[in-house]
Amino acid sequence: MKKILFAVLAMFFSMGATFAQQQQMSPEEKEKKMDEFIQKEIEKLESNLKLEDWQVFYTDSILNHDYRAMQKELDELQEAKVSSNDLYIQANDKWAEKIYNAMHKVLNEEQWARYNKGDAGRAKKARDKRKAKHN
Repeated sequence: MKKILFAVLAMFFSMGATFAQQQQMSPEEKEKKMDEFIQKEIEKLESNLKLEDWQVFYTDSILNHDYRAMQKELDELQEAKVSSNDLYIQANDKWAEKIYNAMHKVLNEEQWARYNKGDAGRAKKARDKRKAKHN
């Protein structure tokens, strides 16, 4: 359980500010942090994968929608005072999987291979391992 929690916390750190810190922020600060995080992710993907303009547009749409939806779901769990780490992990994994699948539709074969060699591929393996263990 500690390994899973550590993996999730590490994933949250990679997303910029931790969700615990975000809870102490005003809604405007939280929105600004989310915008900054998404923009950095888009720039990183654009640079690493050499995205074309149309791919940047779709990537922007995907990340904006899915990260915000994930944040909303995690906020709702926290507001409901859910204490089960598994539910937070499941919500995170659900949205990460949606991003992963959506990006597969946007990227060409070469880009997809590079995408999977990086953090996305490692995160996918970790999600699959958690899913197999859960089932």
